[in-house]
Amino acid sequence: MKISLGRQSILLLGVNGLFVLAGALSGTFLNVYLWKSRPDYAMLGWFTVSQQLAIGLTFWIAGKWVKEHNKMSALRLGTALSGLFYMTVLWVGSSAVDWIWPLGILLGCALGLFWIAFNVVYFEITDRDNRDLFNGWVGLLGSMTGIIGPWFSGLVISRMTDNTGYRLIFTVSLVIYVIAVVFSFFLKKRKVSGTYRWSEPWLQLSKPHSPWRPLALGLFAQGVREGVFAFLIALLVYVATAQEYKLGQFSLITSAVALVSYWAAGKWFKPQYRAKGMLIGAILLFIVLMPLLWKVTYGTLLIMGIGSAFAMPLYILPMISAGFDMMGTSDENVEKRVELVVLRELSLMIGRLFGLGVFILTVMNEPSLRTLTWLIIILGAFPLIGWVFMRKMLRHTEGKGTTSS
Repeated sequence: MKISLGRQSILLLGVNGLFVLAGALSGTFLNVYLWKSRPDYAMLGWFTVSQQLAIGLTFWIAGKWVKEHNKMSALRLGTALSGLFYMTVLWVGSSAVDWIWPLGILLGCALGLFWIAFNVVYFEITDRDNRDLFNGWVGLLGSMTGIIGPWFSGLVISRMTDNTGYRLIFTVSLVIYVIAVVFSFFLKKRKVSGTYRWSEPWLQLSKPHSPWRPLALGLFAQGVREGVFAFLIALLVYVATAQEYKLGQFSLITSAVALVSYWAAGKWFKPQYRAKGMLIGAILLFIVLMPLLWKVTYGTLLIMGIGSAFAMPLYILPMISAGFDMMGTSDENVEKRVELVVLRELSLMIGRLFGLGVFILTVMNEPSLRTLTWLIIILGAFPLIGWVFMRKMLRHTEGKGTTSS
């Protein structure tokens, strides 16, 4: 049987692609922009903490509106606030480092609103048969924007004096966010049903033998790694080279590899391979960090980036698909899909905050590059811990169907 995506799925992919493109253009260089104003690892750590707190709280609070009212308005508002964030950065200029918490909270609220709406709509318009295909396309589009966006931004920024290039790129991102809002109006308004239960994430985890416990622990482990890696690796590339163009080149190469690996995973990675695939991915994600123990250079960072781009689909697709499949295992879970999306995000948030807390404590006490390298190695082992938590659940759910959403 041929698996395909419907018109609404394709439209949602388009909105997601525009949103991710705008983020790829500016987000890759946002921390470098702040670093050039104030080279302080802890400051960037707190900026990321403010974002993660805002994302998690926005998921939890906005869940009520998404479930009981109009989830499309949340998606549009999140996109609009993302544009407002970059407009604000343009306005305050180099003084942005003095407004880390307000700016981080604004960006976190924008991301939280967009992604809670996206995740719920994604669940509603896909099923177990085409969910891996949709995830593969999300990864493919993310890789394509990762190829074009940072490379173009790095080229523009490196050829302009002062911060002129940054201001131009932030402006382009603002325009793309506006276009994404326009595209979102072609998505159909989704039906709403039920009443939002604020305590549902905690109730699910408190149940004896709850299948959400291993998933929450697996997501926590995923968050520990990505909370720090999401901004630190790009920053280290800039620190090692002092060239925005090199950072754009790094993103171009690693995203090109990710494009191929996500395409292959979307085409051939079937549900029955999830447990083994996730283990192989976790092992590879750890092994590719080893060259950094020799020396942190552009070359060793590139080896790590290419290896991570190759292995990440094997690790991340089972994590994503298994969680959303569990939401469809019963009519009761389908009814609670918004609360379960919130549970998923809160688990990731707690993991990210844990990793960021370890990072901030480390750089405040010993901000040397050698210490940062060992921290990367330790945090990079957490995907293996995530697999340990997830392995039984992945094997248990392999081959099971879901209730139609």
